[in-house]
Amino acid sequence: MKPIETPRLRLRRWRDADRAAFAAMSADPAVMEFFLAPLSRAEADAFIDRVEAHWEARGYGNYALEERDTGAFVGLTGLLDVFPTAHFAPSVEIGWRLAKPYWSNGYAREAAEAVLAAAFAEHDFPEIVAFTATPNTRSAGLMQRLGMTRDPADDFEHPGVPEGHPLRLHVLYRLKREEFEGR
Repeated sequence: MKPIETPRLRLRRWRDADRAAFAAMSADPAVMEFFLAPLSRAEADAFIDRVEAHWEARGYGNYALEERDTGAFVGLTGLLDVFPTAHFAPSVEIGWRLAKPYWSNGYAREAAEAVLAAAFAEHDFPEIVAFTATPNTRSAGLMQRLGMTRDPADDFEHPGVPEGHPLRLHVLYRLKREEFEGR
């Protein structure tokens, strides 16, 4: 997938200059509320390395987001293959993570809509999924606003979250190609 520009954002591949801002965002307990823990600098760097390897192997991945007007790092939005043991694998997941100063500005939706449009135009994905821990109503709300639908029978216990942990149960949303194209 190529870089994308929206009215307010630039979605592009990662640069070394993004690493400090990404690490700071991923160390913020508010941003990481629905993850097991904030990331260390080494974990954040390893995440970017995995994303870039995914880009090289698959031709898509998570984009770094920046404001077009200021060049400020906003967060990430993009696509990754879901973990292979998921009951809905193989499939492609759209995800997002924004630095707290950029919340509630419509940036996540703007970036996600652009990624979905590019993904369905450039790839033959029959659907794109998104999932989050059940308490994360903000992300679930965005999934709904993107036109994604949920069947509670698809909800699952995430194998990367310890049994009994309050974030183990995840909701799954789907967006089928024909639903996206029919909007």
